[in-house]
Amino acid sequence: MTTSGRIQVLRASERPATAWLNGGGVTREVAGFPAGAGLDGFDWRVSLADVASAGPFSPFPGIDRVITLVEGAGMALTVDGTERLVDAPFRPFAFPGGATTDCRLLGGPVVDFNVMTRRGRVEAVVDLVSAPGPVEAPPAATVLLVCLSGSASLDGTELARFDAALLTAPGPYELRPADGTTAVVTFRPAH
Repeated sequence: MTTSGRIQVLRASERPATAWLNGGGVTREVAGFPAGAGLDGFDWRVSLADVASAGPFSPFPGIDRVITLVEGAGMALTVDGTERLVDAPFRPFAFPGGATTDCRLLGGPVVDFNVMTRRGRVEAVVDLVSAPGPVEAPPAATVLLVCLSGSASLDGTELARFDAALLTAPGPYELRPADGTTAVVTFRPAH
């Protein structure tokens, strides 16, 4: 982790992998709030997952989820009996974490990007950015950027693939993705 003025950099190389209980993959937590909160105590949590085999998702009652395909052919998610294809990279799909959810891989392992928020406390907006431009960090919000492909520069701070930047002060920032896509996740208190 590196802090540079208004930007806290969270390097992918410093993230440990946590194996799933069902053996179907591993998760690397990018960031969460409050820091160090377990799966029962977070307000928000962002992670990248390597999904190696099909199977059920762990239930997270009271949690809203947004999942985005980053790498691989994709998956078919059956959420409370309705199948939804998540087979286009960088297209967020939102669903309730408490729903009965099963995953079928469409063509081998995938990497997905997960944003989870505790319903009633925090809401998240996930934007995928592939062109240079400003990023605004509103005063009452938390903004996390994750470089999902290629590389990016944020106010001159270089981000490699899967590196993240937590904006620690409100105001404008300049994002310059290089041949790739960066997720900009804005967390706000729920209304």
